[in-house]
Amino acid sequence: MSNETVYAIASGKGGVGKTTTTVNLGTALAEAGERVAVVDTDLGMANLAGFVSLAPDSTTLHDVLAGAASTDDATYRLTDNIVAVPSGTSLDDYAETSPEGLREVVDDLRSQFDYVFLDVGAGISHETVLPLGLADAVVLVSTPEPAAVHDTKKTIELTERSGGDVAVLVLTLTRPEIDISHDDLADRLETPLLGTIPEDAAARESVYAGTPLVVYDPDGPAAVAYRQLAAELTGVEIPAPDTTDGEAAADDPSATQTQAVVASSSTESDDNDDEQEAAHDDVSSAITEAESDP
Repeated sequence: MSNETVYAIASGKGGVGKTTTTVNLGTALAEAGERVAVVDTDLGMANLAGFVSLAPDSTTLHDVLAGAASTDDATYRLTDNIVAVPSGTSLDDYAETSPEGLREVVDDLRSQFDYVFLDVGAGISHETVLPLGLADAVVLVSTPEPAAVHDTKKTIELTERSGGDVAVLVLTLTRPEIDISHDDLADRLETPLLGTIPEDAAARESVYAGTPLVVYDPDGPAAVAYRQLAAELTGVEIPAPDTTDGEAAADDPSATQTQAVVASSSTESDDNDDEQEAAHDDVSSAITEAESDP
């Protein structure tokens, strides 16, 4: 999949770990030295807003799609090698957006970054379907639960109708004691199984710590699985975790909370005067309200 650089991370059902998957795949690649952009294309729910501790008047993807700002204006540095383009939380601003402008945003980011991940909202609205056709490949995220698998079938159909390409399936919240064949589920969906993410209590803890799971608990089963997925998806060699940093994150989560700065360009230096720390409460509420599992 080395020729694919823009991935839409999609699910038919909310609460299956789509945003968590997006953030951790991106972070794993960033730790490997790849330049990564994560875009919140869920224009109505703004799943990633908390990661950049946005002030009420901060520039977001809403402003870009309303023609009032450039992509760079709404690009925020999270940490080394990774930036986010969050959607806003204002319903008034949302009403002014034109989702068709997302194509230009994706083109801008494609030219600046090694990998772009589009965090796609659940559902069948126009803004949900559009990113499926803009990405080089769609990564489906589902739990093994029947309802989630059923809704994933609808996402596959939407992707086909939008002209997109479903690449792989990721199953989250898997448990060994449940007698369900993951390969059989993938066969039913006629989609290759990229891998599974085991149920892991550290995933929820990492959300409240405001830290991606691959950083918060790098040796945990879910974090290990996410790094493996990133490597399998892109062909990039993902380095082994720094266990010293991982222990520090677990002992003192506040010490590793994401730093976010607004980036007038994708390579803006670390000492930017506008640097601001991502607030713990903002991160927690933004992600947990969107989904309550890994």
